[in-house]
Amino acid sequence: MIDLYYWPTPNGKKVTIFLKETGTPYNLIPLDIGRGDQFSPEFLKINPNHRMPAIVDHAPLAGGAPVNVFESGAILLYLAEKTGKLWPQEQPAKYKVLEWVIWQMANQGPKSGEAGHFRRLGDTKGDQSYAVRRFTDEVNRIFGVLNNQLYNNAFLAGDTFSIADIASYPWATNWQGQGQDIEEFKYVKRWLENLGARPGVQKGMALGSNLSSDPATLSPEERERRSKILFNQRARPVPA
Repeated sequence: MIDLYYWPTPNGKKVTIFLKETGTPYNLIPLDIGRGDQFSPEFLKINPNHRMPAIVDHAPLAGGAPVNVFESGAILLYLAEKTGKLWPQEQPAKYKVLEWVIWQMANQGPKSGEAGHFRRLGDTKGDQSYAVRRFTDEVNRIFGVLNNQLYNNAFLAGDTFSIADIASYPWATNWQGQGQDIEEFKYVKRWLENLGARPGVQKGMALGSNLSSDPATLSPEERERRSKILFNQRARPVPA
């Protein structure tokens, strides 16, 4: 059984899409990142980077003790290898999928996250116009990379749906919040529509939609506590 530490963010949804697409059994463990659950000593033993998602596989292929895996890209690779699904192992197809998974982790995810952050922030912390323009333009470039790849391909790594598509899809669905016009990227739009029609993708995207809470219901003290632990984080000291 797979324990999935999860909150409904794009990175979390990568894993739930895979699990739903492949019918892999799992046990969902909500990890409320707004509340700060990711900083608990128990979770830090699973993921020293104190980020979600993470999994614990209690039945690894090689047997033995449970295996912990963190980072959404690494989790996709681990699960694909374990199940033998959505990652072809013959070359060069194996590395075509791998390069697009790594591209997503290094480019699309981080830049889209920064674009969303600064666009939501507005001018509440001073003039953010340079950061908004910088990351909105970079996301536009990234959508162009996707669009050109999908011009001659049904899926990111070729003719077959794979973990490469799963990695990028949850981030690409929020094109509007990232300041993009999907009509500018007709091949990305086609890809989004095709993937969005898949039952496994639909179920994976919907999982946990009931978990998020309204910040307006929090007390001023709780909002202040969360602000202190979630923003402007610096290095954690080594345990004494």
